[in-house]
Amino acid sequence: MKVDGKDFRTIWLAGDGWGVEIIDQTKLPHVFEIVRMETLDDAAVAIKDMLVRGAPLIGATAAYGVCLSIRNDPTDAGLENTYKVLHATRPTAINLKWALDEMTALLKPLPEGERVAAAYKRAAEICDDDVEICSSIGDNGHKIIADIWEKKGKQGVVNILTHCNAGWLATVDWGTALAPIYKAHNAGIPVHVWADETRPRNQGASLTAWELGKHGVPHHIIVDNAGGHLMQHGQVDLCIVGTDRTTADGDVCNKIGTYLKALAAHDNNVPFYVGLPSPTVDWTVHDGVKEIPIEERGQEEVTDMTGRTADGSVVTVTISAEGSPAGNPAFDVTPRRLVTGLITERGVCEASPEGLAGLFPEKVIK
Repeated sequence: MKVDGKDFRTIWLAGDGWGVEIIDQTKLPHVFEIVRMETLDDAAVAIKDMLVRGAPLIGATAAYGVCLSIRNDPTDAGLENTYKVLHATRPTAINLKWALDEMTALLKPLPEGERVAAAYKRAAEICDDDVEICSSIGDNGHKIIADIWEKKGKQGVVNILTHCNAGWLATVDWGTALAPIYKAHNAGIPVHVWADETRPRNQGASLTAWELGKHGVPHHIIVDNAGGHLMQHGQVDLCIVGTDRTTADGDVCNKIGTYLKALAAHDNNVPFYVGLPSPTVDWTVHDGVKEIPIEERGQEEVTDMTGRTADGSVVTVTISAEGSPAGNPAFDVTPRRLVTGLITERGVCEASPEGLAGLFPEKVIK
């Protein structure tokens, strides 16, 4: 994707061939800042403090975190410690564990002297694979948008509601939920996006809106509670969201508030789709509500808010009543019955064991 005319991914090797650079997403949309990672701790902090976020990008960062760590300690003990440290950073997104398992399975049989080169090669492959997966999700979802445009007699615009940020910034490139929107926009279909602000971290207002604007996609930021109203008045043609972990049965765990949007969509007969890269499926889990661990983040994300003042300063202020504690569950689970379809790199399927197994038969655990 482009930022002010320059092509960017969200993570890349530095010019020296071993350091890793990322975009600090905690500074967006007010400041575009690139951060260099050199150690295991750097990668762990980047994931935990959400300099990077979004399930696919978390996985890619973990893969490069392994590279940075074993440069200093390529032993089995070092590899085990690396896995433990990175795995503890975020509990919900399954791509983190997937990437660590991929790296560990590759590196453990190798002699210590071969591990660093192999790690960097595999991390680069994980990033390139993510780009291809997301591009394919975009192609498959583009067809859904094109069909809606045809049914509207190619009149007006296709209005799409999304929640949180499942775009380029959540992946290595293209995005999951936003990839079909970018593909449709690039193909000349007039799309318009309702971007939920997505409290408490405001990833919709600060990240989704920022990248849509950079790409020239028409959009409006809306408060989280406005979506149902817009659906009631026929102003939403479809919803597309991302996912941090999806069960083998089709339940979808995504940013808190996704479940409520799915309920509103169901009540108003609005199609509700999920952009789903296959590494985000947890084939060991079947009941999302009961089995997926939901991350509880710090209350300051609810009580405090960062913004830019009239003089251009970026400041953080407290918006809550003094002394009032806050709860902050970061994700919720949308049951499969509320999901119209899963848009994957292999095609679109129903949110069910049969639907997923039909596209990914080799992944099904017998």
